[in-house]
Amino acid sequence: MIEIQSLSKHFGRKQILDDISFQVREGTCTGILGENGCGKSTLLSILAGTLSRDRGTFSCQGVDLFTDRRRHASCVGYVPQGTPLIEELSALDNLRLWYPGRREIEQELENGILAILGISDFLKVPVSHMSGGMKKRLSIGCAVAHHPRILLLDEPSAALDFICKERIANYLRQFTAQGGTVLLTTHDIQELSLCGSLFILKQGRLIPYEYDGNYHRLVGQL
Repeated sequence: MIEIQSLSKHFGRKQILDDISFQVREGTCTGILGENGCGKSTLLSILAGTLSRDRGTFSCQGVDLFTDRRRHASCVGYVPQGTPLIEELSALDNLRLWYPGRREIEQELENGILAILGISDFLKVPVSHMSGGMKKRLSIGCAVAHHPRILLLDEPSAALDFICKERIANYLRQFTAQGGTVLLTTHDIQELSLCGSLFILKQGRLIPYEYDGNYHRLVGQL
């Protein structure tokens, strides 16, 4: 079980996250919904360790990942909204920065995550010449190079075409089927089907939400 307890964050006098607590079962995908600027990216950035918190814990199997940085590095993968890639390098050269060696890359390209994401289609393309979908797929491929148990995704399919969205969705289904845990933020109605549970982040508080297929009702809650 993954547990977030009493997570809080201020920016100046504004409280972005207000004593947030929730649990996520391993092997599931959980979605965080909310308006732009409500704090979704802040929440994931804190869990990813790229932004400090005011207080709170982030525990996996009883270990607080905020205090055990080595455990955090080994079991958490993070894909932000931006591109954590080196623009001048090709896809292959970016992968070499994340994977232990060429053999591991070749194995993943043949029948692993990189194959599912279709990275072999643009291995030699510089990041600066890639489409948004290529960059997002490559970012995910890099983020899971160390086989994390927890994957944090900030709007993974934003502005992508249907083929890219489906490739990412297929990978996330396989990732959770193999016991991985996904926490994602989204504005994409199609991604809701990937999520076993949903929360709405509003005014700094996280509220459980049961999506019944009524999109207009959902919009009214945001």
